Amino acid sequence: MRAVGADQVEEAVADCVAALGAVADRDWAEVRAGRLEWDCRETAAHIGSVLVAYAGQLTGRAQDAYVPFEITLDGSEDGLDPADTAGALQVITTTGALLAAAIRTTPRAVRAFHPYPFRHANREGFAAMGVAEVLLHTHDIAEGTGITYEPPAELASFVLTRIFPQVRPGPAPWRTLLWATGRGELPGREPVTGWRWSNNPVLRSERLVLEGVTPATAADLSLAGDGGYEWVGGAAADGTREGAGIMAAQYEEGVFHPEWGMYVLVRRDDDRAVGAMGFHGVPDGKGRVEIGYDLVVGARGHGYATEALRTLSRWALEQEGVQTVAAVVEQGNAPSRKVVDRAGFTRVSENAGQISYELRG
Repeated sequence: MRAVGADQVEEAVADCVAALGAVADRDWAEVRAGRLEWDCRETAAHIGSVLVAYAGQLTGRAQDAYVPFEITLDGSEDGLDPADTAGALQVITTTGALLAAAIRTTPRAVRAFHPYPFRHANREGFAAMGVAEVLLHTHDIAEGTGITYEPPAELASFVLTRIFPQVRPGPAPWRTLLWATGRGELPGREPVTGWRWSNNPVLRSERLVLEGVTPATAADLSLAGDGGYEWVGGAAADGTREGAGIMAAQYEEGVFHPEWGMYVLVRRDDDRAVGAMGFHGVPDGKGRVEIGYDLVVGARGHGYATEALRTLSRWALEQEGVQTVAAVVEQGNAPSRKVVDRAGFTRVSENAGQISYELRG
């Protein structure tokens, strides 16, 4: 599969360097970067540091912490003279190229350490975080040096739909991203004083990886795309596309909750998607949450749905306040009824051809 994110990193870096090149003749060490405590030179160094750090995480497959290294801006071989502003922009260009290369050469299934919020991210997540760092800190430097900066809307949207899943889209992606990170205002919304981006959740079972979908993935699946996955049989099932459409609508309404959304079921041995499973929404006031699932035809009969249902249900019941996981199955759907039976659910009622099952904590 094509590595989504590398092109966006390169575009963001090129946009940053073009914009800040207009003030490259100034001494950035004397100017504070917008609302940050750093000066503009320190902020430029930070951009380069995070880009190469993300590249290091992916290439080193770090699992428990950041790879322990950092970069400094030096202007001579002995490191005694500070790099000038043009040198700082060259560092951003170089480290951006390193991250883009790492994204292109990292397999889709690889996840590496990042603390927020699930202690891991895939290559697309690192790409989105890298683009966010470049765009936002270019804005900070531009604000400090008194120039106007607005990146392409597609880049801001790329960030929002991957690592800001709970932020309701606003009138324009860039203004929304600035608001979501405490750098601007949006009509009708309270100012943001604390924020943190969110990579997608992932659960693992013996044979499967359950990958939480992002708003970007949900939108693509709902529009007959592949969502970035190679599907057994060539395409996602209709039920998966329907569920993705519901999630895409939830994102537009600002009620998207990554952990309580849909998960794509991916085989660990060949990285191919076999179906999807997810919750109909967040737990209700009684601690009850409903779950649904769907497999492509070519993956049925191998116990994948049962394995995934056990994994996702167990995870749900471990969350604070959750008491019951429910599933509703059509009476005539014998295979699905067997799945919930094997997963330990108990039949509790029947109404209008539908059977309700529950698994209690």
